[in-house]
Amino acid sequence: MNGTLGREAMSWAVALAWIAAVLFILMALVGAPFGDALSAFLQNAFGGRRFSYLMATLSRAALIAGMAVSVMLSFRAGLFNIGGEGQLVAGGLVAALAALLLPGPPLFVLTASILAAMLAGAGWALLAGALHLYVGVPLLVGSLLLNYPIRYIASYLVAHPFRDVQSGMVQSHLVPQATWLPYFPGTRLDIGILFIIAASLFAIVYSRATVHGYHARMNGLSPAFARTVGLPVRKLTLQTLAMSGAIAGLVGAIAVFGIHHRYIDGMLVQPLYAWTGIIAVLLVGMIPWAVPLSGLFFAAIQTGAAGMERSAGVPKEIALVMQAVIILFVASRVSGALVASSERKAGAAEDA
Repeated sequence: MNGTLGREAMSWAVALAWIAAVLFILMALVGAPFGDALSAFLQNAFGGRRFSYLMATLSRAALIAGMAVSVMLSFRAGLFNIGGEGQLVAGGLVAALAALLLPGPPLFVLTASILAAMLAGAGWALLAGALHLYVGVPLLVGSLLLNYPIRYIASYLVAHPFRDVQSGMVQSHLVPQATWLPYFPGTRLDIGILFIIAASLFAIVYSRATVHGYHARMNGLSPAFARTVGLPVRKLTLQTLAMSGAIAGLVGAIAVFGIHHRYIDGMLVQPLYAWTGIIAVLLVGMIPWAVPLSGLFFAAIQTGAAGMERSAGVPKEIALVMQAVIILFVASRVSGALVASSERKAGAAEDA
């Protein structure tokens, strides 16, 4: 056990050293003082007047962490659902359209729209699951390919039948102002982050303290064993994908009601919330309590880099390079785990 922890700590130390070295070299190439750039990064990620930059970081972190939690639920169950982007778009689109079309009191419209968004995300994930279970399309492929049709459907709907023509942009009309998620007093941070905290707590409890979560984890570790002991693998697969998609749909609704107050074409795709969420999950080894912290880390990189460009003249593309280095680190960890797993299986087969 101690040897495993030591190797894990050493791998993290080496990764951090590589990231620091690459960052230092990039700073030297652009001729920026390392100390000034680091100070600007921290100030613009966590500082600002009345901590305004920290609020921006938390707002972005909420969406990334929400998508990371969505991914974690499916990945821990051995379901490589990388269609979070499509489920996110489905949720955001349905939330905006429901708020525009539903009559009734604002609280009812808001609640119904959020639930509709979660159902849309769950339905889009279940479509990938059905293709996998009943048609034979690998989940990895099916969930990825389903990202594209929903993006184009959303683009068409906000470009034609539901477009706010007077704005001159490809976007829907504003949802009713009474349905907007309120900000915390004195800040520009909406209460949507509370929904993400609740989803994160649900994921932690579900993964660690429920029978269904234990069964999902067992299926992720060994699907063959799960089938052998009589677990309903198909039912488990669909239920897990539905939960994963529902959380992605919730994130889309929060982006609509808390940040943009309408659906804008590309608003959930261009920031790469879903893909950053996948990296955030893999970076911490799918540990439930660490996933929100990983989301905050990546949000800080993005907001801090933008501020570093404003304050210290350091190109914000350096943040993309940093993320690329982290992706390489994650890829090396995943490939190493896969090799070790295949070696263990080969050894077990030989012993048998």
